[in-house]
Amino acid sequence: MISEQAWADAELIWDFHQMHHEPRPCSVAVGLGSHDLGVADATVDLYQRGLTPLIVFTGATSATTRARMPRGEAVHYRERALELGVPPEDVLVEPNARNTGENIRFVRTLLEDAGRRIDSVLLVSKPYEERRAYATARKLWPEVEIVSASTPMTFAEYVDSIGDPKLVIDMLVGALQRLELYPEQGFMVPMPVPASVLAAYQRLLDMGFTSRLISNPVR
Repeated sequence: MISEQAWADAELIWDFHQMHHEPRPCSVAVGLGSHDLGVADATVDLYQRGLTPLIVFTGATSATTRARMPRGEAVHYRERALELGVPPEDVLVEPNARNTGENIRFVRTLLEDAGRRIDSVLLVSKPYEERRAYATARKLWPEVEIVSASTPMTFAEYVDSIGDPKLVIDMLVGALQRLELYPEQGFMVPMPVPASVLAAYQRLLDMGFTSRLISNPVR
């Protein structure tokens, strides 16, 4: 059972992880590969609302996606987009990235090689990965405007979709740890964390929500 305190702390961190950007027209929508096909659906929704003329899906496979997406995350995302009616010529695939930094760098190279002029990006991720993805893109693609996006949903709705509240809280805690560590390693720009969020993070660590932490991080 998840205590009321743990649930409240998780909701606070969930809200912090989202950038709360208002979607607006951009040169391209980039869907970051993961286990969650909802990222593909959210990207297609932005396209179908006329907010972008082009989609790029990026991602290889990982231990958590290999069984479900054997052809690669980006390929499965593209197949989903075609099922939803997006014309094939409007969906590009970057199939090699294995982390968020590679997602950004490889998509940037793909679009440059294709001769696409990009000045703004709708960056689509899982809801609790918005802030980390944004900070990474600001570091690695600083000359473009980044607008963060994800499937609009509450923390409770996301927990219901995954079916494992402890796992979801573990993921929120792990994502926050990376926000603290990765700027020191040059992977992203710093994103200040409010004291209330840090306090919630520490309480969740003390309660044992630690399975998604990086062990022995390099500093």
